[in-house]
Amino acid sequence: MSPGSRAAAALLGAGCVAWAAVPQVPKGTADFALFLAIFGVAAGTLRLALSAVPAPEESYLLPAALRAWLMFLATLRLVPWEEGTVLAVLWLEVLHPSRPWHTAVLGAALIAYLLATHLAESGASPRVLRPQARVLAAGAALIALGAAAGMLPAADPGAGSALLRLLAAGALIAAACLILPHVAPDRNRS
Repeated sequence: MSPGSRAAAALLGAGCVAWAAVPQVPKGTADFALFLAIFGVAAGTLRLALSAVPAPEESYLLPAALRAWLMFLATLRLVPWEEGTVLAVLWLEVLHPSRPWHTAVLGAALIAYLLATHLAESGASPRVLRPQARVLAAGAALIALGAAAGMLPAADPGAGSALLRLLAAGALIAAACLILPHVAPDRNRS
């Protein structure tokens, strides 16, 4: 696990929190969601930083302070901090007024944050994502189409919105066709 991949994951997480926090929403729940998002990024970064610290199999005869440290490490490694961060950031984004392109950029950044975190955890290079490049591209296209659909006026649906719905349906079908060969079992392989 390289320090660069851990730093990339931490910076992407902090960027997602900052992106979702601006502009500030004057609500009590927004402050709590911001706290949870910041705490989740900090705890996830700390977990990645301390991932190389070994834990002994037996802790019965260890001093209490060392057992407390090992319990802290076990708790830090057990909780899915990144997924909680994503939920808190999405909560923050929902509290903002409708901004389709802002939300689309945030969605892409959150996916990049999760991918960077899992690459940092596994120590793999980004080349392992090469087989999923088509699926990631289809997802990016769906995010862009969703943002474009969100910007269309809702008062009078016309030919433009029908065309956009048709494009979105086509992109969804294409994404399903790209995913099915990787998900469905190959019966000829036996």
